[in-house]
Amino acid sequence: MVKERLIVIGGVAAGMSAASSFKRIKPDGEAIVFEKDYFISYGACSLPYYISNDIRDFNDLISLTPKVASEERGIDVRIRHEVRAIDTYKKEVVVVDLNKNTEMRYSYDRLVMATGAIPIRPKLPGIDLKNIFTIRTLIDGIEIKKFIDEWGLFQVCIGSPECLYVNRFGENRRQMKAVIVGGGYIGMEMCESLRKRGLDVTVIEKTDRVLGNMDTSITDIVEEKLLSEGVRLLKNTSVEGFSGYTDSVKKVLTDKGEIEADLVLIAIGARPNTELAAQAKIELGVNGAIKVDEFLRTNFPDIYAAGDCAEAIHIVTGKKVYIPLGTTANKQGRIAGENAAGKNNRFEGVAGTAITKIFDLEVSRTGLSPIEAQREGIDYFVTTIKGRSRSNAYPAGKPITVTYITEKGTGRLLGAQMVGEEGVAHRIDTLAACLSAKMTVYDVARLDLGYAPPFATVWDPILIAANAAIKNVKK
Repeated sequence: MVKERLIVIGGVAAGMSAASSFKRIKPDGEAIVFEKDYFISYGACSLPYYISNDIRDFNDLISLTPKVASEERGIDVRIRHEVRAIDTYKKEVVVVDLNKNTEMRYSYDRLVMATGAIPIRPKLPGIDLKNIFTIRTLIDGIEIKKFIDEWGLFQVCIGSPECLYVNRFGENRRQMKAVIVGGGYIGMEMCESLRKRGLDVTVIEKTDRVLGNMDTSITDIVEEKLLSEGVRLLKNTSVEGFSGYTDSVKKVLTDKGEIEADLVLIAIGARPNTELAAQAKIELGVNGAIKVDEFLRTNFPDIYAAGDCAEAIHIVTGKKVYIPLGTTANKQGRIAGENAAGKNNRFEGVAGTAITKIFDLEVSRTGLSPIEAQREGIDYFVTTIKGRSRSNAYPAGKPITVTYITEKGTGRLLGAQMVGEEGVAHRIDTLAACLSAKMTVYDVARLDLGYAPPFATVWDPILIAANAAIKNVKK
């Protein structure tokens, strides 16, 4: 009997989720995963903590190896295999073994595109100089950490108001200078990572704030924290190029002058990796991501797409969006694999829920930001309150700032953002659930939330913000 074959292109979050769910439903089916890199199924979101030495061994970031995938899940994983073409008429893929430099063709019954995203690397003068990095893959993280390790810098502050910097031989060495281009999530997390390694850090952000579209009630607090941790922040500043010698970067050229740099990290976002899909006439949608329906099918009925290469529906607007997040990749991958195995499951959509740690701050968001609500033409207002993570009577509580974006007239909750030193992560998840349920701020104010002094205030900041927003719904 001929086995039904699923081919998956890409072996990280979405790809391995798709192959795994397919094999759960069709254990007698064949699942082949082609991954052009050296690793599969790793936690890319943990890379800043690997570079900072909070995580010592990069193997701890890998949740699944090809050997385990084969032995425990029956998945045929082939690393260092790159799919170069898709023949949708013959239902075949052209694959190159990068180790042997040989080419093979493989037929498929179903195909899942899980090609991920590519970091944006602007075409600027000097961009190809050494020591200009992006951070997207495990290899990227290994290379950055290796570069810092080989610099051999250790920070010594004992007995001196000013820190000294020495190499591994105890010799004095000047502090390494790092420039991060981009003030988004990755850029902010890498600030902490590089400062922990003793680097002098400058962030260049083209807009008037860090963290993209987040409200200034949140970003102002984050920016104050960056400055207090010794990070230099240059807003409303554009990078125009890079200069150096012996092929290594030495300066970042901006519209406001030159900045010395030994290491540059480009962190200005990512674009969907869809060149292969476009060549195969697979239709593209928003932001160049692969266009999919609610079942994650492309315009070819036997080809699905999932993860950072695919678009999704926003649960607040009902429109297609491109929001590449690891959580979304895993969920989409699972559903794509289930449907490739014959199911008919829907992917309900995303709210863009995200959490990040910036030094000792927790920062989170879900739903629409004010800028996004304005772009959608929604009549909205913003409410910001200051609360606490725990009861005032209980020691160790921390301030929390909560911002709601609410639709005028209806009171529908459109989005929420938070910042604080604790208690932020689980609260934003509550509000993400509220968005999924299409709740108004009246509904949020009536939530029966848990209370005990070590965990919350009797009026939780979520409820305080909702009651504050209610006052302005009809204005």
